[in-house]
Amino acid sequence: MIKAIALDDEPPALQVLETFCGQVDFIELVQLFTKTDSAFEFLEKNKVDLIFLDINMPSLSGIDFYKKTSQKPMVIFTTAFSEYAVEGFNLNAIDYLLKPFTKVRFMQAVEKAKEHFQNAIHAQALEPSYILIRADYSLIKLNVADILFIEGLDDYIKIHLRNQKPLLARLTMKSMLEKLPPENFVRVHRSYIVSLVQIEKVRNKTILIAKEEIPLSSSYEAAFFELFNK
Repeated sequence: MIKAIALDDEPPALQVLETFCGQVDFIELVQLFTKTDSAFEFLEKNKVDLIFLDINMPSLSGIDFYKKTSQKPMVIFTTAFSEYAVEGFNLNAIDYLLKPFTKVRFMQAVEKAKEHFQNAIHAQALEPSYILIRADYSLIKLNVADILFIEGLDDYIKIHLRNQKPLLARLTMKSMLEKLPPENFVRVHRSYIVSLVQIEKVRNKTILIAKEEIPLSSSYEAAFFELFNK
């Protein structure tokens, strides 16, 4: 199911989208917005897969709104002005609906979104759940889900694992980070990489994982919170 929101300063346009979405079994339209501030606030706290987004709005254009969103879901732009089409597609929009649009045209757009959504899920399923690490004179198949955090030790790294002894490997922090899925692992200090899903608590500039306290460096703080808040 594709979770979607719609943002348009004209309530009748939102009613059309709500009606059409109600006739599609693969889209859940969870919220309607007439103001960009309310939509921003919702997106800060909730993940969505698709936005139906009007371009020509009084306070902030749909294009600028999308550029400022922290998460980047699929977007289908809606507008009565065809001159915005090129700029919309420059943002990799799924489609561009010129008002007033028919249900047939709406279905063409959401079918594209469905295909894109399914392809993304399939690509995630194909991502390896393990990495290969040379340690203890062996090539070790390491389950990514077991990694708690990685600690840098001069020419070595120490991979801390759930319910297992840590592994020592002759790797740089940079090369280790490149092996890991970027949506789940982030560097928080020159000597530490952490698994976002393993974090128990963040307090001040300390991250708690499996009762271990890991420092959060100021230089990595912004990038860490951008991922962690998602």
